[in-house]
Amino acid sequence: MKRIVILLGLIILVLLIYEYTLKDVNKEVIKMIDNETASNIKITIVYDNYEFDERLKTGWGFSCLVELEDKKILFDTGGDSPTLLNNMEKLKMHSREIDIVVLSHIHGDHTGGLTGILEKNHDFIVYSPKSFPSTFKDTVKSYGATSVDVDDPTKIIDGVYTTGEMGTWIKEQSMIIKTDKGLVVITGCAHPGIVNIVRKAKEITKEDLYLVTGGFHLGSASDADLTQIINAFRGLDVKKVGPCHCSGDRCRELFEEEYKDDFIEVGVGKIIKI
Repeated sequence: MKRIVILLGLIILVLLIYEYTLKDVNKEVIKMIDNETASNIKITIVYDNYEFDERLKTGWGFSCLVELEDKKILFDTGGDSPTLLNNMEKLKMHSREIDIVVLSHIHGDHTGGLTGILEKNHDFIVYSPKSFPSTFKDTVKSYGATSVDVDDPTKIIDGVYTTGEMGTWIKEQSMIIKTDKGLVVITGCAHPGIVNIVRKAKEITKEDLYLVTGGFHLGSASDADLTQIINAFRGLDVKKVGPCHCSGDRCRELFEEEYKDDFIEVGVGKIIKI
């Protein structure tokens, strides 16, 4: 009987410590993001299945280059190296100028172009979800690049953060950029749910939402579901939207009907300046 009481006491103690630690982590996340913003931001879609610039090749996947004042971040790498590198070359972008790569999730249409980048430049950091296979991370390291595991919300540089791993079946992270106009949220495929991601971004930053762009994973969603999601965006006060990649044609149509001038047509070659 005494052993059972001691065991129960230890379990309660562990739970209390865990809850206290979790609160501290959440406080640190919020503290980490306070008063840090990025400015003069240029986002260029360098890989997508939707066309915007007819000079560029389309392909199933997503990648965008985020240019900040002193850093260049490649978010996802599309489905293959030749298409990605071709588009970057035509846009007069150079792999050697990339400082950071952020990978949203393990699917090949978001990681397929990485080796092509690594073959031309290995002097950068790759932020990938902690759940990525060790073989993937070992390959990154074999080229000489640095691999960083992401579990919880993480600061990448001043004004730029990741939501941390989200989801259950498919683990995914999204990127958050804090600007003077509000948050810019960039998603890969939004497997954990696009509304869940947007809420997470707002929750950890306590900031207003300016733009949500990237893959929304709504290609097979019904009109009723899409309307509900659009209403949720309005409820979260998202100012502008730019769905692409796996979002689906109908999703784009309904978001454009609702957002009108605040809808951004996103496809390969699109440039968004903030």
